[in-house]
Amino acid sequence: MKLDRDAIKRGVIDEMIRESQAAGFMEPRPEDERRELLEAALAAREAGAAVWVFGYGSLMWNPAFHYAEKRSGMIHGYHRSYCMWSPGGRGTPELPGLMLALDHGGACRGMAFRIAPEQVHEELDIIWSREMIGQAYEARWVPVKTQEGPVHALTFVINRDYIRYAGKVPRDVQAAHLATATGRMGSSMEYLENTVAHLDELGIGDGPMHDILKRARAYCSDPPQGRWENGKWRTTARKS
Repeated sequence: MKLDRDAIKRGVIDEMIRESQAAGFMEPRPEDERRELLEAALAAREAGAAVWVFGYGSLMWNPAFHYAEKRSGMIHGYHRSYCMWSPGGRGTPELPGLMLALDHGGACRGMAFRIAPEQVHEELDIIWSREMIGQAYEARWVPVKTQEGPVHALTFVINRDYIRYAGKVPRDVQAAHLATATGRMGSSMEYLENTVAHLDELGIGDGPMHDILKRARAYCSDPPQGRWENGKWRTTARKS
């Protein structure tokens, strides 16, 4: 399922969140809280400053909002990480997928998008409906270094208190879940392959992402014996 602008405006994500809530593995953020967080984010920007949004995952190639300008850029203090379990969108409760988020430490190259002043509220409404509908992310203003000069941008970092925060997942465990988990929005493998392909297309080098893709493909071609049990991947001995 493609998560485009029309789908977001139709409330597809709201519907998915409600289904996830009914299944007991996701809690939506109340609408009034979402609105307050959006207004607080806008109030926190520098007076008269342009509104930029920094994307590090699917926002880079599928922003689903209108923008006036985009630039490649780098932020410091956060890195791209598969640190969030996905028991619904790209996985199941029995075999959760993994989703990217920005976690603390390091640096991250991505894309910065400038929103035209007259479209700020409408476009941020769409972004908020995509990124802030659940409890997983916190909105942050971050300095972004670009070739054309520095900008301040809104981005979405992992909420480490979120129940699905995975922390630092071992690479072999990441590979197992990314290679096999599938949910309503598609497979975790598809998401990984799209991310790496678009990073390459945009000229954004990311060795760890290439490494995990290589591991996931190796898992697909020669899967080890194992199972997801009690919140951990348990590897068993291969049959002789």
